[in-house]
Amino acid sequence: MQYARTTRVYIGFLVLLGIADAALIAAQIILIAKAASPVFYGDSTPAEVLPFIGWLVVVFAVRFGVLYIRESFGHRSAIQVITDLRGQVLDHAAKLGDRWLSGNTTNTVTLATRGLDDLEDYFVNFLPQLFLTVTAAPALTVLLATYDWISALFVVFCVPLIPIFMILIGKMTARYSNQRLGAMQQLSAQLLDLLAGLATLKGLGREKGPEKRVESLGKRFAQKTMQTLYVAFLSGAALEFLATLSTALVAVNVGLRMVGGSVPLEVGLIVIMLTPEIFKPLREVGTQFHASSDGVAAAEKAFEVLETPIHEHTGTASIPNLDEAAIRFEDVSVYAPGRATVAPAHMTTTIEPGQITVLRGPSGSGKTTAVHVLLGLLSPDEGEVFVGDVPLSDIDRDAWWEEISWVPQRPAIVPGTVADNVGATGESAQRAAALTGFDAVVDHLPNGWDTHIGHGGTGLSVGQRQRLALTRALVASRKIVILDEPSAHLDAMSEEYVSNVVRTLKADGHTVVVIAHRQAITQLADHVIDVTPTSRDISAELRESTALRESTEYADFIESQRADYALPNDWAGASSSGHKVVKLTIGDAESDHPSESGDQPQTNTESRTSHEPKEDQ
Repeated sequence: MQYARTTRVYIGFLVLLGIADAALIAAQIILIAKAASPVFYGDSTPAEVLPFIGWLVVVFAVRFGVLYIRESFGHRSAIQVITDLRGQVLDHAAKLGDRWLSGNTTNTVTLATRGLDDLEDYFVNFLPQLFLTVTAAPALTVLLATYDWISALFVVFCVPLIPIFMILIGKMTARYSNQRLGAMQQLSAQLLDLLAGLATLKGLGREKGPEKRVESLGKRFAQKTMQTLYVAFLSGAALEFLATLSTALVAVNVGLRMVGGSVPLEVGLIVIMLTPEIFKPLREVGTQFHASSDGVAAAEKAFEVLETPIHEHTGTASIPNLDEAAIRFEDVSVYAPGRATVAPAHMTTTIEPGQITVLRGPSGSGKTTAVHVLLGLLSPDEGEVFVGDVPLSDIDRDAWWEEISWVPQRPAIVPGTVADNVGATGESAQRAAALTGFDAVVDHLPNGWDTHIGHGGTGLSVGQRQRLALTRALVASRKIVILDEPSAHLDAMSEEYVSNVVRTLKADGHTVVVIAHRQAITQLADHVIDVTPTSRDISAELRESTALRESTEYADFIESQRADYALPNDWAGASSSGHKVVKLTIGDAESDHPSESGDQPQTNTESRTSHEPKEDQ
């Protein structure tokens, strides 16, 4: 209800349906008893009880209508809630930025697709029974007490047994469901990674290697699914047994009293028919809980994503005149998450308006991170970025983005026509395509600019997608253009098109920021910025770990875990005189390890790893 507000209307509607259903059940049971009892005693003929039967048919029809409305409304509500949650997860994940997504992309994709789809069972099956349990069951128990308080006492004492067993078995089911979701996410991640790198693996002749790993993950997913089903069947059997036993206790008690003549047939029929209806919602809640537990587990994972804090950009200041305002990095440093790396480190530089600025440096130096800081997607841990004299953190981010065209290494291309992705089809698009060489690509497409392409640019090669993105940047004609390795997927001949684009952008007065390794782009630069990383002090946790590693207790633990593996005497270099001691240095700590041959420490790790299974490497 906190994250998917559309559930509020659905839950309110369910409460009303639960009350209506309780009233209809009561009416149905009373009508049956009133129709059967007089005929049994001979007080009325079947023709005289026809009005009761007629009303009974009406009640049946209304109950069928209520059930139809509940399920159809439930399906629609489930779709709305899933769509709402999926949108929130994707939006929040995008706001968390590339750094968070780099370690959570596959899990987020699995969660937002297959995972949240399991919520439909929760809405259609579980929630209606849950609200019937708290509306129909108490109401029918009160009705039962008005007819026979002794039977009502039996029900009151037996009902708590069912929730107790539901809690015990439900906790186990929730654990298995979480494990199943984790196995599904792990399998999805492995398959996506393999598919992404299949061409490379095939080129190296290693495409057969991951078979065992994928097979192992598939079996693990199947095992977790079967464990969940096993517990679900066990739970259903336990709940049915308890409900049947409780119903039997009431039925035996009423039956004996009916034989004794203390309970009339009408009351006995009402009691015997009401009791299963009281227990039914509880049984169904237990049964449907297992069907919906996968969706609940996925929803909890979605809430974890939504509760991950994001950098809130609250700036509202207007943007200075970008024809005159320079962009200044003043001692900007960004810490790599979970590592001691600072990339970029103490970056102090100026990006002049209307000029070409190239960021260069080795991989991991922080070039792309610096661009993310410039885009406002990432806040520096130290230092500040200024646009003119205004801090970037004070500027309205949406307005800032309106002034920037960003062409990342993997440009965003959505399903649709080529023209839709470029943003225009007229003279401006033709001119931009001629500069980027994309016009030759369009000429070879079956429908030209109206050719449909898939998600991510399916139907185009990697280089063609890059040209499309460059064409889009030219068509957008925004003041600042950022190009991240624009020639990374192009050959030397195609690289000339990128140079033309960069020169044209500068001639038109744009500020161009390029991340580049190739000399051809760097030669065009008015200003080259060398981005460098550094290391910061290790964290307290790392210092504590180092202290532990250096402690006597840790050395004693390592000594106790050491195994003495003897080598055959006929192996080359084997010594029959016992083991030597080799000092292995890890960080600043030393530990003693046995060596089977030689007096000198072995520093070549290749001999140690060369016998390991290729697939495991």
